[in-house]
Amino acid sequence: MTGYIIRRCGQAVIVVLGVILLTFLLARLIPGGEARAVLGTKATARSIAAFDLRNGLDLPIYDQFWRYVEGIFVHFDLGYSYKYNQGVAAVIVGRLPKTLTLVTVSVVLALIIAIPVGILQVVRRNKPVDYALTGVSFFFYAMPDFLVGTLLIVWFAFDLKWFPVSPPTDASAWTIFTDPMAFVLPVVTLCVTSIASFSRYMRSSMMDAMAEDYVRTARAKGASNNRILYGHALRNALIPILTLLGLSLPAIVSGALIVENVFNYPGMGLLTVQAAFNDDIPVVLGTTLVITIATVIGSLLADILYAVADPRIRLGGE
Repeated sequence: MTGYIIRRCGQAVIVVLGVILLTFLLARLIPGGEARAVLGTKATARSIAAFDLRNGLDLPIYDQFWRYVEGIFVHFDLGYSYKYNQGVAAVIVGRLPKTLTLVTVSVVLALIIAIPVGILQVVRRNKPVDYALTGVSFFFYAMPDFLVGTLLIVWFAFDLKWFPVSPPTDASAWTIFTDPMAFVLPVVTLCVTSIASFSRYMRSSMMDAMAEDYVRTARAKGASNNRILYGHALRNALIPILTLLGLSLPAIVSGALIVENVFNYPGMGLLTVQAAFNDDIPVVLGTTLVITIATVIGSLLADILYAVADPRIRLGGE
């Protein structure tokens, strides 16, 4: 078990270092350089040279990369935003908890709904209920997040006026619990495609579990259907969901970025898009790096939980 965790942590570190290198190179590949992006197209050669000297951009490329890595890991320095007139880390700290809260609430609700739906499809497999839920799952799985969000706004905010169009712009990370009505539409939008994916995977996993030898043995011993379903099959069918959750994190986080812009939710997604439109390169690179690291950590935790739940994973690795 220890060896498996060490290997997975090593792989996660390599991925993070690769992303850091990529963001560093992207900043150096900006047409005209970072100085031109910050100072504008009318900046003089003298002002550009002063900017490069002040920010260490006149040093050799390997020295610049070393300072970049040292700033991230030692000082949590992601650069300086001239648009916000403060450090990028400070800007992100104010937005990251809101995105994490939105994603966490959406994923938890998606699992709470998707797992019973998948079980129901197995219980009623090859019957009208199963076919209907399968059709609904495929329909919502194929719909992009921005389309789902737009339709919900039109129907439930404009037509029915049940919910506000967007959460308060000054909302904190905990406002989602104190004023849940303002967050129903963003959460539902982010949940829809996750529920469709999780429920289909849960149905497939339960079907595989019901075909195992231990289920046939339990049935031969006279165990009830509920005992077989919930006491034997369900416990083993839930294990692959952990892997699916880890693999789905990048898509869920990407969906959160889109949903935040659709609903004007003041999280990392809205911050990233606004920074891109404002040519705030340090913020764009900083948010990209933080989101990637959060996704890698989430996937790592999912893999570790999978290994804890299923000893075959760590034994196979050894």
